[in-house]
Amino acid sequence: MDGIILMNKPKNYTSHDIVAITKKTLNEKVGHTGTLDPNATGVLPLLIGKATKISKYLINHDKIYKATLKLGIKTDTGDVTGNILEEKNVNIECLEKENVEEVLKQFVGKIQQIPPMYSAIKLNGKKLYEYARKGATIQIEPRNIEIYDITLQNINKENKQISFIVNCSKGTYIRTLCEDVAEKLNTVGTMQELERIQVGQFNINKCISVEQLQKESKEVIEKSLIKIEDIFEKNGNINLKQNELQMFLNGVKLAKNEQDGVYKIYSNNQFIGLATINNGRLKRDVVI
Repeated sequence: MDGIILMNKPKNYTSHDIVAITKKTLNEKVGHTGTLDPNATGVLPLLIGKATKISKYLINHDKIYKATLKLGIKTDTGDVTGNILEEKNVNIECLEKENVEEVLKQFVGKIQQIPPMYSAIKLNGKKLYEYARKGATIQIEPRNIEIYDITLQNINKENKQISFIVNCSKGTYIRTLCEDVAEKLNTVGTMQELERIQVGQFNINKCISVEQLQKESKEVIEKSLIKIEDIFEKNGNINLKQNELQMFLNGVKLAKNEQDGVYKIYSNNQFIGLATINNGRLKRDVVI
């Protein structure tokens, strides 16, 4: 079983929990391409079997989230699971649709964002959340990210909540975005809900639940598997002759007059794996 399964991660599970459950259920090697917070739900692509070899190609995907921002409170974790650090009044007049949309628009484009302390970013060999749990104060450098679009979904004035969909680059922290939006609304805020609805080409509509994974047979689950060659359907193909194939498998670089990039490799119409071309030389990368 080699390919990608799209899991709809439920709340209160870590990404590692889902990997462990899948590994135990399928009895296969399993990896993932990026974590989701325990409080978040949604798309979690899992690499099964030999697909774990292609993880490097799947870690830089853009993402789409649906988020709910709770105004009036600020927490140490940036979401509602943390301890409240500050409470502040919310001016209901600021929650008019036109005003909220204008504020959200200000974040569209290439911006700098300071990651939250409760994150897995490493500094001097330790994750930031390890420093945070010890109460350490760390200077965090801002990161360059890009927000392609933000669409307002709902405003709940009674509960002081704003829901929106954000299409963003890798490395964007929605918890930080929520805090920054709240600041623009002259108050404080924290992330209440987060659902990841798309990672690159992988949409939540194609996800299966943990319950489905555990209930269905391995044969049924395999039908929902995305094949490795399908993931690279937009990449070019190179067909190797038998003598070329053996040299390729042995790590010999072959001369190919093609543009630089990643290619799917075939021999006798059978998918062999992936290779890269650099300056006219074809080099083996992932053999399936």
